[in-house]
Amino acid sequence: MGDVTDTSAVVWVRGLDPGALVLEHGPSGAASASSTPVSLTLDEDLTAKVVLRGLVPHTRYAYRVRQNAEVVDGEFATAPPPGVAARVSFLWSGDLGGGQTCRHVRNGYPIFREMARRRADFFLFVGDTIYADSVCGAPDRVPGYGFVATTLAGFRDKHRYNREDAGVQALYRRLPVYAIWDDHEVRNDFAGPEEPLMPVGRRAFLDYWPIDPPAEEPGRLYRRFRWGKLLEVFILDTRQYRSPNREPDGPHKTMLGAAQRRWLVDGVSSSTAVWKVIVTSVSLSVPGRPTARDGWSNASVFGLPDPAGTGFSVERDLILRELKARRVRNLLFVAADVHHAEVIQHRPASGFRFHELIAGPLSAFFGFPRPLDEALHPRSLFSATDVNNFGEVTVDASGATVRIFAEEGRELFSHSISSEGT
Repeated sequence: MGDVTDTSAVVWVRGLDPGALVLEHGPSGAASASSTPVSLTLDEDLTAKVVLRGLVPHTRYAYRVRQNAEVVDGEFATAPPPGVAARVSFLWSGDLGGGQTCRHVRNGYPIFREMARRRADFFLFVGDTIYADSVCGAPDRVPGYGFVATTLAGFRDKHRYNREDAGVQALYRRLPVYAIWDDHEVRNDFAGPEEPLMPVGRRAFLDYWPIDPPAEEPGRLYRRFRWGKLLEVFILDTRQYRSPNREPDGPHKTMLGAAQRRWLVDGVSSSTAVWKVIVTSVSLSVPGRPTARDGWSNASVFGLPDPAGTGFSVERDLILRELKARRVRNLLFVAADVHHAEVIQHRPASGFRFHELIAGPLSAFFGFPRPLDEALHPRSLFSATDVNNFGEVTVDASGATVRIFAEEGRELFSHSISSEGT
C-alpha cells in the first residue's frame, strides 16, 4: 500500500500463481466492501497495482487480497483534506540489505517491527530499498541475496527477497509507504543517462513499489502529496536525470534535470501547507569522495569549499536561493544514504534557515559523521553511527518534533522545531 492521498491510494499485490486475484476494500467496520478483479501474469512477475479512487478523506480503510485459498488483510488511512489541520506523524529511513546485513536467519529485519510500534501515518523509504549490486551470503543470513543483479529477473529477485521478511510485510500491510530509489536499486553511484542497467532497474523498482506514474511519463518517479493543512511532501528522483558524478561542478551540471528542478521550486514555493518536506535520497551537506561526489556537497573532507569539486552544489545553491527569494518557511529536507543518523540546522543566508534530517541504515554497513559543508553554515544537533536506525517527524499546530530511534526501539534523540510565520 502506498502513495496515499485524501481520495486515492495505490495497492500493490503479488500472487502465488498466474490468473485471477481479488482485491476487496472498504471503510473499516463497514458491512460491505468493493471488489476488484486483478489479473496476474508471469511477465509482470505476478505483481500488479490497483489505484483506488473516490475514497473518503481522513478515513481508515481495510482491504483483503484473495487468491484461491490464500487471504491477506491490510489497512490504511487516507490523508486529511488540505484545509484540515490534523496532527501527522511519519517515519523515514533507507538502506536495506547492504553488505553482509541482509535478512538474518533468526529475526530477519527486526527494525521493521519497531517501526510498526510507532503507529505513524506513513513511511518514507528514502532509497536503497535493495542492494542490487551487493552480495550477501553469510552463514547467519537467509540465502538468496548472494549475487549481483544484471537482469530483470535478478533485480526482481532482490526486491522479492527483502519483501519476504515477515516484519517488512507486517509494516507494509498497515502503513502506507512512499518509496524512492537511490543508487543501489541499480548500481553504486549510477547516473541514469549513462547507465545501461538503469531502465531494467527502474522497471523492477516500479514493479515492486506502489507507484502510479502519469501515463505521459511512465518512468517518472518524482512526485508530491499533501497531508492536510500542516504538511506537503515533495519526493525527488536524484538518479534518473543526473550528470555523471565525475564531471566538474558548474552551471550545466545537474542532479535533477531542468524539468524536475522547476517542478520542485515552483511546487514548494506555492505550497499552502505549513510544513514543506523535500525527500532527497542523497545528503545536502555530507561530503563524499573527491573525484566523483555522489551527494550535493562540493566540500572537502574538512567541510571547506573545493574549487575543483565534482558535486552538485551549484544546482543545490540555486534551488536554495530561489526558495529564500520566494520566502519559503518551515522547510525540512529528509535524506538517507550515508549510513548514519544526523539532525542538522542550516543557515545558508540571513533570515533563511531549514533542517536536514538524515536516518539509516535500516540494515546495512555503518557510515560515520564527518565535517559538514560550511557553505550552508551548518550546526549538527545530533549524530549517531554503529546502529541501525529510523527517524520520526511529528507535526502539529505547535511545530515539528524530530526523533531518532535505534533498531530495538530506543530513543536516541529528540528535537522540537517551532513554526515560522504561522
